[in-house]
Amino acid sequence: MPQNPTVPRVLILINRLNLGGPAFHVATLTKYLSPEFEMLLVAGTKDDSEESSDYIVKNMGLNFVSLPEMHRSLNPFKDYRSYRTLRKMIRDFKPDIVHTHAAKAGALGRLAALHEKVPVIIHTFHGHVFHSYFSPLKTKVFLQIERYLAKKTSGIIAISERQKKDLSLKYRVCNASKVHMIPLGFDLRNFRENIDEKRASFRKKYLLDDDEIAIGIIGRLVPVKNHPLFLASAASILKQTKKKVRFFVIGDGESKELLFREAESLDLNYTYFKSKPVKADLTFCSWIKDVDVAISGLDIVALSSHNEGTPVSLIEAQAGDKPVISTNVGGIENVVIKNETALLVDSNDYIDYAQQLLRLIEDDELRNRLGKNGWEFVREKFHFTRMIKEVAMLYKQLLTKRKRT
Repeated sequence: MPQNPTVPRVLILINRLNLGGPAFHVATLTKYLSPEFEMLLVAGTKDDSEESSDYIVKNMGLNFVSLPEMHRSLNPFKDYRSYRTLRKMIRDFKPDIVHTHAAKAGALGRLAALHEKVPVIIHTFHGHVFHSYFSPLKTKVFLQIERYLAKKTSGIIAISERQKKDLSLKYRVCNASKVHMIPLGFDLRNFRENIDEKRASFRKKYLLDDDEIAIGIIGRLVPVKNHPLFLASAASILKQTKKKVRFFVIGDGESKELLFREAESLDLNYTYFKSKPVKADLTFCSWIKDVDVAISGLDIVALSSHNEGTPVSLIEAQAGDKPVISTNVGGIENVVIKNETALLVDSNDYIDYAQQLLRLIEDDELRNRLGKNGWEFVREKFHFTRMIKEVAMLYKQLLTKRKRT
């Protein structure tokens, strides 16, 4: 039940607290929007293949309410139960604002809030599912659902300018006037502290010599992340360079076994370090909770996705003075500075991706220059205090607008 009836109450709903950017985002909002707002965080259940990020919430001194029926995958029976449970939570908490994050939570949460007559309903898109996720027919259905929900939503938050254009112009989810562009914000101090010690720790664990260049990709092992592009580039580079290089896949997910087979087909010397901790050209690490340690230990951070919103791994890489190579998709150009902190390649251009990554490996001066430029950029654009201020202003603006109508 609400503790302070004079303070606006906000229920934040997210699909699940899996390891990734959205979990950090909602935890940051929940912690730092208080005490100006009374916050309640509600989260669904992660998939078995995903690493839990409950510890992120707990380390911030926060609690959350679990919604065990809500999973990422579609299940009409469980989804209806989730919807009914959400309506009860809303009746009990009596929020002034329901703020949903990601597709499943956005659909169920907004419907529940609408039917319980919550004054203000807000949805944040962390990427979108209109490209590279589903079949054309299923994508069309989801797009129609999002257009309907957008009409019932007080405000929509896009986390990049590119995403705002996608939502309002490319996919016509809603009018641009309803979309508020608020980039994500993070506490990046961990990536600036004890870097030498963290680097030594990572490289000792993964058997890296001082003169070896470590290239890592961080994220869920799912089709949209397009890890085969990274693996194909690794295989090509190992045949071309005379430098000592090692490749690391940090993360886990449904595509793990497929990627093992892909590595075998490319004749890559690889290992799954959790079960076989040996030195290899390609190391599958599974999840690493202390991402700041991994970033410190790597020399280059890569991303190869078909589609992205605001990839946190690239923000963190720049905070840790690491150069980036990435496909130029989604909101990537809003997260890095092309040719200043990152090299960007057209999606699915295997040849250019390998060539640009090889260029980073071979050119020490380029690698160092791109790495050193990163911190100044992300410190200004992605600090969490800026994000909290902008979200709080939007909450107040929409509450005031609601009172006038």
